[in-house]
Amino acid sequence: MTSGPGSIYEVTCFIDDEAIAAFDLWLEERVRESLRLAVIADCRIFPIANNENGRGGRVCQHVLETDEALDEFVDGAGADIESSITAAFGDAVNVSSRILREDAALAMPDGESPDCLNCGARLRGQYCGNCGQRSRSRLISLWELISDAFGDLFELDSRLWKTLLPLAIRPGRLTHEYLQGRRARYMPPFRMYLVMSLIFFVVAFFDPGGELRLVTETNTESAQSIGEVPADESTDASSELDRQREEIFEELARQGIIVSDGIVTLPGSDGEMQTFEAEGDAEAVVSEDEDDCNDIASDVEELPDWLAWLLTPERTRHICERVMADDGRALANELLDNIPAALIVLLPLIAMVLKVLYPLSRRYYVEHLLFFVHFHAFIFLILTIEILFARLAALTRITDSITAVTIVAVSFYIPVYLFVAMRHVYGQGRFVTFLKYIVLLGSYLAGLLVTVLGALAVAALSI
Repeated sequence: MTSGPGSIYEVTCFIDDEAIAAFDLWLEERVRESLRLAVIADCRIFPIANNENGRGGRVCQHVLETDEALDEFVDGAGADIESSITAAFGDAVNVSSRILREDAALAMPDGESPDCLNCGARLRGQYCGNCGQRSRSRLISLWELISDAFGDLFELDSRLWKTLLPLAIRPGRLTHEYLQGRRARYMPPFRMYLVMSLIFFVVAFFDPGGELRLVTETNTESAQSIGEVPADESTDASSELDRQREEIFEELARQGIIVSDGIVTLPGSDGEMQTFEAEGDAEAVVSEDEDDCNDIASDVEELPDWLAWLLTPERTRHICERVMADDGRALANELLDNIPAALIVLLPLIAMVLKVLYPLSRRYYVEHLLFFVHFHAFIFLILTIEILFARLAALTRITDSITAVTIVAVSFYIPVYLFVAMRHVYGQGRFVTFLKYIVLLGSYLAGLLVTVLGALAVAALSI
C-alpha cells in the first residue's frame, strides 16, 4: 500500500423491517465510538435502496487518516464490526464490507444526485461503480448530444478505432483475443459487424454528390431554358421543334424505316415488322417483349410441382413485364435490399462447416460463428476501402490501369487473410490448414451463391 489520505472502510447492511429502528440506534452508537479512535478522520451513515428481498439498506463509511491507519483499523476495531452486528441482530441483518479510496479528481460534480439514477447505487465519482452510467443527468449542449450518439466514431481513443487496425492487418487476432478473454479493449464482434456493414452499404449505394449534382444541374438547365426563351418567342420555338421532328422522320424513312401518320414501323429481330406511335407516350401495338414474357410463362408448367406452385404463369408473366419495363432496375434495387439479410443467413451456415472441419478443437459452435463474424467485418472494411479508392482515383485522374491493378491486388488479400486467420485461431500446420481452407473456401462460395440466388428469388417475388 502507498501512504496517502482518503482510505475508506465501508460496511453495507440490509435489515429486516422490524429490526430497522433498533439497528439505526445501535449504528449511531457505534459511529460515536468509532469517532473516538485516533485513526478515524470521519464516519458517516446514509441509507441506500432496498435489496431484491425488500430489506432496507444502510451504509456506514469509516474514513481513515492514512493507509497505515486503515491497516490498523482493519486488524483491530474493524474486524469486530461484522461479528458485533451478527451477535446483536442475528439473521435479521445481512452485512458485507469493502475497502475504498476517495479520489478528489473524480469527485461528483456539485448539484448532482448522490445516487445513480439508473440503478440507485451510491455514487463515488462521475460514473456509477455498479452499472457504469455517468452521474450527469442533463445534456447541456448540442455537441454533447451529438457526441453521445456518435462517440465511437468521433473519439480517437474509442474501441472502434482500436479494433480497426488488428481487424485489417492481423488476421485472426481479434477472434483469438476474444476467446482468450481479452475483450474490453475491442468493440464487441457483432457490433463491429453491424457498424462495418452499415458503412459499406452507405458508401456503396449512396452517392450524395451524384444526387445533388443531378438536382442542381437539372434546376440550372431549367432556369437557363426559362431565361433563354421569352414568352413572345414560345411559338417560334415550337415551330422549330416541329421542323426538327419532321427532319428526323425523313431521315428514318431514308434508312428503311417506314414513317406514316405518326406511326413508326421497325423490323424486329425475327424479321417481322413492329409498329408503335412516334410520340412515344403510348404502348406498342406489337411488342416482342410481351411475346417473350408469354413464352417464359408457358415454360413454368415444366417446373417441379413445388416450384410451379410458387411461380404461377400469371406471377411469372408479371415479373417478366416488370423487369422488361424498367430494364431490371426495380429487381436490382430489391436485390440490394436483400443482400444484408442473405449475408446474415450465410454466417451460421459457414460456421457449421467450420464446426465439421474442426471436430477435435473443443470449441463451441458460437466460437466458430465468431470467427466468421470477424471475417465478414473484414470483408466489409476492404470493400469499403476499395470503393473509396476508386472514387478518389476518379477525382484525382489516376489512370484506370493503376486503379484496376490496385483493387485486384487488395482483393487477393481477402483469401490470404482467411488462410492466415485459420492458422492463427486454430493453430494447425500449413498443410492441414490448407486442405481445410480449400474445403471451407469451396463451401463458402457455394453458400454465397445459394444465398444470393435466394435473395434474387425473394426480390423477384417482391416487385
